[in-house]
Amino acid sequence: MSSKEILEQAIMLKPEERFVIVEGLLKSLDEPDQIWVEEAEKRLKAYRDGSLEGIPMEEVFKEK
Repeated sequence: MSSKEILEQAIMLKPEERFVIVEGLLKSLDEPDQIWVEEAEKRLKAYRDGSLEGIPMEEVFKEK
């Protein structure tokens, strides 16, 4: 089924049903990609075992 066909069928749904579909689609865009999850976990592990040094928040947001 093509995206055009899906859209045509979705438009025929009740407004409440369309809302559920739209909400689900938007939430799916906010889910982190697995590659970013793996990178975050790798960095956290490195920080915890001492092979990666943190930067104080004040330094990160310091005006230049």
